[in-house]
Amino acid sequence: MKVTQIRNATILVEFKFEGKKHGILVDPMFAPKGAIPSLKYATRKRRRNPLVELPMNMEDLKARVTCCLITHCQKGHFDHLDRAATKWLRENDILVFCSKQDVGFLTNKGLKVCELDPSLESRFLSGSIGLVSCLHGKGIIGKMMAHGYGYYIELPGEPSIYITGDTILTNEVKAFVSQTQPDIIVLPAGGANFDLGGEIIMGLQDAIEIGKLSSGKLIANHLEALDHCPVTRHSIHSEVKIRGWEHRFFIPNDGGSINFNQQRLDRAVS
Repeated sequence: MKVTQIRNATILVEFKFEGKKHGILVDPMFAPKGAIPSLKYATRKRRRNPLVELPMNMEDLKARVTCCLITHCQKGHFDHLDRAATKWLRENDILVFCSKQDVGFLTNKGLKVCELDPSLESRFLSGSIGLVSCLHGKGIIGKMMAHGYGYYIELPGEPSIYITGDTILTNEVKAFVSQTQPDIIVLPAGGANFDLGGEIIMGLQDAIEIGKLSSGKLIANHLEALDHCPVTRHSIHSEVKIRGWEHRFFIPNDGGSINFNQQRLDRAVS
């Protein structure tokens, strides 16, 4: 399995099954740098989003996509599915997997959609997929947000992977990680917040807490691409180095890939 960080929450998960290559595009945001307004208002240094361009190898990455997975997309969550990505998915007839709550929304955009039931483990490509609830912030801000789902994917001959989606560190997420012990966890670590209220996704300390609960490999993203995410790659690297986790906690640059060759039963000791 290969996981490529594209930008923000957008990743590409690639694997082979019976000689056929599969590429799962997750939460695509394809807008060029600065195309979308700032998400912070109480500042003199407002910056338009995204803060950075897509990686130079984007066309090659697009060519390897065979399906798409959306964690959430309503209530203005452009950073998980924007107009540019919607247009590309539609024009290329890419099958989109999403939770039951987003089916109508995406179908109305002309996309080819496959529904995933949150209450069931579903067949997914050559394996299975289960949904884990997200809590995208609490209080007043939380009421304004779309609370989607993370996805736990198991594929034959591949490491299991848990894509947490946009969530703060809840008891449900902690329990799932502790009990299931996914081989790979992709988590948001940007500490996103608006001008009021608390964080709406995990931040630095939450990412470290997941590292303590998990015996597997971790990938932090949602970093340095949107103006309301203050956590930097450097700050996470520093904490990872202090704990000696460099072999299992990754903070890839945009366009960077990580290969995971070991199968589930051959997992390295942390």
